[in-house]
Parts: sequence; structure tokens; C-alpha cells
Amino acid sequence: MFHTSSSATNFRMLVWWFLGMVGAVTISKGLARECDDFTRLHFHNSFIGTSLRVRFLLYTRANESCGLELSHHNVSETALFNLTRRTAFVIHGYRLTGSPPIWLDEIVKKLLAQEDMNVLVFDWNYGAANLNYLIAVRNMRKAADNATAFIQQMQENGASLSSIHMIGVSLGAHLAGFVGKKFKNSKIHGKIGRITALDPAGPEFTNNPPEDRLDVTDAQFVDVVHTDMDALGFRAPLGHIDFYANGGADQPGCPKTIFSGKQYFICDHQRAVYLFLCSLDKDCNITAYPCSSYDDFLDGKCTQCDTFKPAPCPILGYYVTEWKDTLLQLNQTKAFFSTTDKNPYFKTYYQVDIVPWNKPIRWGVLTIKLHNGTDVAEAKINHKSTKFEQYKSTRMLAQFDKNLQTIQKISLQFSTGNVAGPSYKLRLLRFQLRSLEHFDRPVLCRYDIILEDNVDVSFRPIPCETSDF
Repeated sequence: MFHTSSSATNFRMLVWWFLGMVGAVTISKGLARECDDFTRLHFHNSFIGTSLRVRFLLYTRANESCGLELSHHNVSETALFNLTRRTAFVIHGYRLTGSPPIWLDEIVKKLLAQEDMNVLVFDWNYGAANLNYLIAVRNMRKAADNATAFIQQMQENGASLSSIHMIGVSLGAHLAGFVGKKFKNSKIHGKIGRITALDPAGPEFTNNPPEDRLDVTDAQFVDVVHTDMDALGFRAPLGHIDFYANGGADQPGCPKTIFSGKQYFICDHQRAVYLFLCSLDKDCNITAYPCSSYDDFLDGKCTQCDTFKPAPCPILGYYVTEWKDTLLQLNQTKAFFSTTDKNPYFKTYYQVDIVPWNKPIRWGVLTIKLHNGTDVAEAKINHKSTKFEQYKSTRMLAQFDKNLQTIQKISLQFSTGNVAGPSYKLRLLRFQLRSLEHFDRPVLCRYDIILEDNVDVSFRPIPCETSDF
């Protein structure tokens, strides 16, 4: 009988353990193979130009850290690609430097953490990496044809179009749109399930008709995040719901001058990706408020979402489909929210109602601080000077960068902005604070408060009287 030495066996076991730990192999039809990684190019590739070459890299819970390149002509080649599961396509955009997207590994892992699905990274770096953006745009449309043919094969092998979710970044958002058009214009195939567009590209697409860009009709459900609409992104609404972070343009924490280098150009544009990634975390629920404009949102005119179900206001990102039925009925909705400068990004919203006593009209800004004994949350309502008129309820939106569970003390400061002029006072008959997200929290009030210009006034809030609701 043949006996293998224990030292040789242990050595082979050690090798296989090491390869498994680093994610260097995956099993397909019983054969070991190396991982297929996203195409890595360099700036000199962009400088000389690249011709289109498309790759489909499959990730599942069985090969989460090790991509498997799929055949363009045989989608059933590997048992890892289970066509009865949901399939998410991750589609990058223009790649000036040719390097892989820095967020790619994170989005794959976080998508697989949500459910047992197929994640297909659509790698068209050859074609997207080009110094000439116009060539990349032309290549993108050819890449969309390739993706369409692949999805047709999926459908022929049992996949449902409704189970397909295309997540497109920048130029990749329009690529997803062109794929969707191919199916919706065919009476045989129908519509793909969902397109998520993360700051769709603006250059070469702004003012285009629907057939030449992403459009709300390109999928059964289209959700869009805008973060750089005044530069690299698209301004107008494109989906069933369009989320405008901080108004859709300048993002907190992003450089304001060209001296910051590369980040000056890409920070706002990439923020849409990081907001979507945040939505895949359990502790990141960014509430957005349907509204006609960001100014109206900041003015507190859009704090009610009575028509939305299952919860009053939609949540940004992956799980916005919980509001799908309502959004489809409304056809197109714009929703606004503000963020902090880093993950988890969300702010805590309160509605403030003030009834002034002063007979002369006062103009100014209000700073509110909430204290819980150990921590302080601050909101400065200063996007414009607010009008305070006698006996007239003035409603404002207060956005706090911290979420305090309990409020023991409130501090108010009224400022007119006068430097050399007279100092004014603002007398309040009533101050009311209501949480817009935590309905179980009590509505807090205080009555008869005198605020001097630029002076903090602190008080302990009390539950509001029933007549104040």
C-alpha cells in the first residue's frame, strides 16, 4: 500500500491554506485557477490611446475576493454563475489615468454582504482609458452593445431581466442607460429591473434627447445620485427619483481650489459612489426629502412626506426600492439632503417653529445647540437671513451633525450680522423643536425667551402643550 509522508502532506495543506487565505485561486469545474483582476493600465496607455476590450468579472460569496472572468459566448460555463439569483453589474466610467477604481473592491464586498447574488464587474478599462474623452464616449456606446448581448445570453439561459441591477458610475451610468434602451425597444426582451446612476456624466450628454443619454424609461426603476452637477456631473433629473446631495454640486470636505491637485477635479464627482457605499452599511440611513429645490428644502418647506410608504421619507441608496411603488406612481421625484464631510455622512434633522413677539420685523440667523450632558450638537441656520415677524410662526430646518438620543439643554443665539449698527433683541413667545426622523422623541418647547444679538441663551426644554401641535 502506498503511504504519503506526513511532512509532504502537511506541506501541501499549508500551501492550499495560504492560497485560500490570499484569495489566489478559485475552483471552476474542479480546476484551480488564478484570480482574474480588473485591468490595470497606466497614464501612458491613456496618452497613446486604448482600443475597446470588454471583460466580465464574476464575484459571488464563494469567490468574494477572487474574480472569475466569464466567457462572452457561454454564460453557463461555471456553476458559480447562478442565473436564478439577482445579478448586479458594476460599471465604471472614464478612466483618465487607467488605474482601477479605488472603490471597486469595497462595492463588491458590500453588495455581497446584502444578499447571495452575482456581482459582475463590467471591465471596459481598455476603451475608457484615453486622453481624448470623446473617444471614450464612443467606446462606451460600443461597450453597451457588448453588455446587451451578454444579458441576452443570460436571459436565454433562464435569467430574469427583473433580477438585473446595473450600477453605473459617471459615464458608466449612461452605458447602463444604453443597455436598457436596447431591451425596452424590443418587444421580445422587456425591461431590465433597475439602474442606479451615480453622478451621471454631464459633458457630451447635457441637453441631449432621451435617446442619447440615460432616461427614466430605460429600466423598470431608475434611481440617480447627483453630487457634481456644476462640473463633471449631470444637472437635470433622469430617474424615478433623483437625489441631490447638498444641492447636487459642491460637497463638504472637497477641495475648493485647483492647488489641491487631482482631488479638486474628482472629489465632488466621486462622492456619489461613497454615498452609495454608505447606504450599504447598517448604521448609515440617509433620509432625503422630496422637494422642488434645495433652497426650499433648506427653508424647511419640504419636511413632510405624507404620501410616501412604507415610511414617510425615502432613504438614499441601495434600499430605496422599498419606496418603489410610490415613486413609480409619481413618475419623477427630486429629493434633497445635506451631509457631513465623512462617513456615515448623514445629518439629523429637526423642524424648528418660532413665534416672535417683537412688533418691528427682525432679520437674522439662528444658531441652535443641543446638550445631553456630555456632548453637544450644533446647527447654524444661515443659508440666508430669516424674517421674524410678530405673532407669525416661522418654520425652519435645523440640521445637526450629531444624533443625540436625549436633550437636557438647548442654547440659542440670534445674530443680525450688524457690526457697526445697533444691537437688536428678539423676543420669542414660543420655541418648538420637533424631530423629523425619530417620531418617538417628544416635541420640545420653551416659552417667552429674550435673545440678545450674538449672545447665547440656554434653557431646559419642556414638553410642548397640546395646543401647540
